[in-house]
Amino acid sequence: MLTRRQMLQRSAQTAASLAFFSQLTPLFAEPVKRRFKIGACDWSIGAMATPKSFEIAKKIGLDGVQISLGTARDDMKLRKPEVQQEFKDAAKAAGVEFGGLAIGEMNNIPYKSDPRTEAWVSDSVDVMQALGIKVVLLAFFGNGDLVNDAAGTDEVIRRLKKVAPKAEKAGVVLGLESWLSAEDTMRIMDKVGSPAVKMYYDVCNSTVRGYDIFKEIRWLGKKNICEFHMKENGYLLGQGKIDLVKVRAAIEDIGYEGWMQIEGAVPSKADLVTSYVANLKCLRELFPA
Repeated sequence: MLTRRQMLQRSAQTAASLAFFSQLTPLFAEPVKRRFKIGACDWSIGAMATPKSFEIAKKIGLDGVQISLGTARDDMKLRKPEVQQEFKDAAKAAGVEFGGLAIGEMNNIPYKSDPRTEAWVSDSVDVMQALGIKVVLLAFFGNGDLVNDAAGTDEVIRRLKKVAPKAEKAGVVLGLESWLSAEDTMRIMDKVGSPAVKMYYDVCNSTVRGYDIFKEIRWLGKKNICEFHMKENGYLLGQGKIDLVKVRAAIEDIGYEGWMQIEGAVPSKADLVTSYVANLKCLRELFPA
């Protein structure tokens, strides 16, 4: 027979053991979750605004695809429910996620001046909700460039102020990608005054402009960067001008987690899929699960 004191001691030991093993169980029971997911822009894998992008992404081994809303010619077709269903079916069949959304057509038809673009950006919020996407890339290159364009920048701010509350309510982000520095982009974000407007950081574009990307990433912080483009012009990732090891260190310092999209990074005359397989391998080694 156990004494009352011995029974209490055994009960305490049993409780301690159960508590210990309950802490260990998740380590073995839960599947590995990626802190970083890696996708590719549909336009850079030769399948802009088409469901075929998911099939190509599967062949490469990507987690997802950053899909285009469409073009002016097809009236931003992803706004149509039946087109959305085509993309959903393709994504499901390939086992590939929707990694993001983009309106690249704004490089040709500027957000700063063309009235059609206001509807595109506003409707992109609805599309993101329908497809479970959290970030849309708003492009400001080519005709939409904001460098040394104060009037154009002011108009962009005015338009973003109008649509930002809708994005906030939907829990999605409008990502600004341009030739502007982090400081100039932050000025736009500050004037809009919404957590739904952030910088879409392209490590290659900012390097081309001569910005200190490692300093900018740390200065912006996790709060102000919505997503990353991992890119090289004419080189495979890890073999060009961008020091990805230092990029990884900067990203680690700010605690970012989420999507990074591969764009470009295909050498001249090289096979696209083979190049992207190599690019994915490079990033998986730098950003493991």
